Amino acid sequence: MSIFSASLSISGSFSTARVSYSSASCSRISRVSCGFSVRRSRRHCPCAIYASNVRAMGGLVEDKRASVLALGLGSQQEVGHSRVFLDVRSEEELLSGLRKEVESGRLPSNIADRMEEVYHNYRNAVLQSGNPKAREIILSNMAVAFDRMLLDVEDPFTFSPYHEAIREPFDYYVFGQKYIRPLIDFRRSYVGNIKYFYEIEKKLQKGDNVVFISNHQTEADPAVIALLLETTTPHLAENMTYIAGDRVVTDPVCKPFSMGRNLFCVYSKKHMNDNPELAEMKKRANTRSLKEMVFLLRTGARIIWIAPSGGRDRPDPSTGEWFPAPFDSSSVDNIRRLLDHSGVPGHVYPLALLCHDIMPPPLQVEKQIGERRLISYHGVGLSVAPEMSFNGITAGIEKPEEAAALFSQALYTSVIEQYNVLKSAINENKGLEASNSLVTLSQPWK
Repeated sequence: MSIFSASLSISGSFSTARVSYSSASCSRISRVSCGFSVRRSRRHCPCAIYASNVRAMGGLVEDKRASVLALGLGSQQEVGHSRVFLDVRSEEELLSGLRKEVESGRLPSNIADRMEEVYHNYRNAVLQSGNPKAREIILSNMAVAFDRMLLDVEDPFTFSPYHEAIREPFDYYVFGQKYIRPLIDFRRSYVGNIKYFYEIEKKLQKGDNVVFISNHQTEADPAVIALLLETTTPHLAENMTYIAGDRVVTDPVCKPFSMGRNLFCVYSKKHMNDNPELAEMKKRANTRSLKEMVFLLRTGARIIWIAPSGGRDRPDPSTGEWFPAPFDSSSVDNIRRLLDHSGVPGHVYPLALLCHDIMPPPLQVEKQIGERRLISYHGVGLSVAPEMSFNGITAGIEKPEEAAALFSQALYTSVIEQYNVLKSAINENKGLEASNSLVTLSQPWK
């Protein structure tokens, strides 16, 4: 399955985003840097109700209710929203609730079918973990997931070009982490070069900006990254902003997971001309997102993740071998120039991610929203390499296009090198012994 995504290349060029810094714009930057939200959902009610220090209680229903309260679902601000999934005690009651919502007309049957498929795939994956509480975890997490999916069908959430993670009154970030965590085999998961993540955190503390140039494998990538970093660099885990494609902010099965992440919402080049009549609208939307990025980078201390391949990695059709998809050099150059023109020191790091087994994408790029979602329990990996300097790598290159291509290729080569180490550690079962002179693996959660 792939329940969460973020990535995609920026369509359009830096020159497209003609940003004028009026007094209104500058005051807006002040509001952002002070921590106030650029936008608020109409459901983003100030009367948040938290259940702090929720203690584990005996019994399935009590456990699930504790989880619900901790996420903020104890509040009653969602007037008129069906609560059919929140008190279920069994798989039968959960799936019966789906049928009841279809019969009531609140849930389209095609979406209900996809939700049920997600349930069965998620259940099978979590059971693979051998966790003695697997069935309780499955029912608890899927009940909350169904509740959030239904809420979005009843009252669809609209993402702005820049979306801040919704943490109250319902904490969508924690919801996403709780959902993905049971799918990761931490015994076979690794982080490469943890010292550079510490280095990055110090740069952010100084007010510098950081960009990760990364490959992209599943809709769960943001949660996987955050889960692997939460014990060592929690600031990175919670504050990263992802450049996300339109598919993860329009599919009701995916949207609740996207709502818990900081996002710049763009249209991928791969889907730019799916409907030629919408191409111009998509370009204008991307320009708005670029402007939002300029505003945010000018405030400093921002960390942005981008996958310049323009989509998820896919296996070679002839060999079945997974590998990072090639980078689009214009996307790399766009983000690099945005960073350079922000007026704040900026740093670019190559990041490698291996997690395709837990939520593999369709073998082919699909135009239609609503892909089938497969799920598995598996080890995952994340690695970062030293900062790369554009001027250092492209010294002596006069043509801008050649310089952009050389820098992009250098980043891609680093990602491939790191990815191969992660693949050796996880898929070839070499574990920590897969470390080499470029990548030192560790398991910081142990």
